[in-house]
Amino acid sequence: MEVNQEVIPQDKKKGKIANLLEVFSVSSKLGLTSFGGPIAHLGYFHNEYIRRRKWMDERSYADLVALCQFLPGPASSQVGIGVGIVRAGLLGGLVAWLGFTLPSILALIAFAYLLQGYDIGNAGWIHGLKIVAVAIVAHAILGMGQKLTPDRERVTIAVIAAAITLFWQSAFCQILIIAAAGLVGLWLYRKKEEEGTPGLPINISRSFAIFCLALFFILLIALPVLRQWGDIEWLAMFDSFYRSGSLVFGGGHVVLPLLEREVVTAGWVGEADFLAGYGAAQAVPGPLFTFASYLGTMAGGLLGAFVATAAIFLPAFLLVAGALPFWNGLRNNPKIKGALVGINAAVVGILLAALYDPLWTTAILEPSDFALALILFIMLVFWKLPPWLIVITGAAGGTVLGFL
Repeated sequence: MEVNQEVIPQDKKKGKIANLLEVFSVSSKLGLTSFGGPIAHLGYFHNEYIRRRKWMDERSYADLVALCQFLPGPASSQVGIGVGIVRAGLLGGLVAWLGFTLPSILALIAFAYLLQGYDIGNAGWIHGLKIVAVAIVAHAILGMGQKLTPDRERVTIAVIAAAITLFWQSAFCQILIIAAAGLVGLWLYRKKEEEGTPGLPINISRSFAIFCLALFFILLIALPVLRQWGDIEWLAMFDSFYRSGSLVFGGGHVVLPLLEREVVTAGWVGEADFLAGYGAAQAVPGPLFTFASYLGTMAGGLLGAFVATAAIFLPAFLLVAGALPFWNGLRNNPKIKGALVGINAAVVGILLAALYDPLWTTAILEPSDFALALILFIMLVFWKLPPWLIVITGAAGGTVLGFL
């Protein structure tokens, strides 16, 4: 047996506080140094958690990554939460998330306060950031489409989902599309066989897991209803960010169009400020979902930052804690796998619709805008340059276009 297969998830010689402090220390180091997006984050996690510290064996880590790829939300943050749970229990998951995200949360809150009071709406570099958003989201959707819609059935689900989203743009529409796609996937792929895989060493009771999953769906359905009953801004904000965190597959970049539709349309944040913050989020380490901290600060100060950050990451906690105890059986169930296949295809369609409206319709106004978008897209797809360099290039290109 390999050495890394004999790893004990939690060091029994240490106390609970010592384990939590260790998790926080290591995750904070990752939060300060992990640039490059969710795929790069998984590489950093593997090097620090698995190869150096051997907190999990290789197969268990691969299983955890597979689970988080299936779940909506920030995949890298969810993997970190899962590692923390394995290492130090539920509090370990919370501490691992806090260490990984706190540096970028603080940086983006500070940037929001710095930016307030400046009129940047007509700046050329802001228009360049709009074009950057088109290129990055298009790249993300292309990658998701290749993996999640490889056949005509799933392409059809995605196209229908995109068409319905464009005709009926509401919170309930997205939820209904996801539910319908799950039923279609359940029917289409009900006989698909999957190879069995070993389980993860997770010590969470099934009753608590059921509570977490139930709370996830209750909030997803109830929050849009509750916000209609009263003019409570923080409740409306919590609903918007919670829904965005619940319906995004594929990482932080693809949450951009959903957040723009929520916060810009509601008038909480101006379009120029939105895109300036998105550019700043690209320049800091950690998960891109902390962009919510910036948006919350712009909309409602420190209270807004707390509400937005808690709301967008809460689905990740509920889903990881709720799914881990059942994952060993669920991932080998062809019916459940079929429903997930349909849901993933529908999410591609929802994001495709958002790529057109609001991103494309507000960014690509002239042939020169389209040319810059193509250049940025090629830099991402074929030159495989990091997103932060794309942001700088787009901002510079937008400034140049402003003088032409």
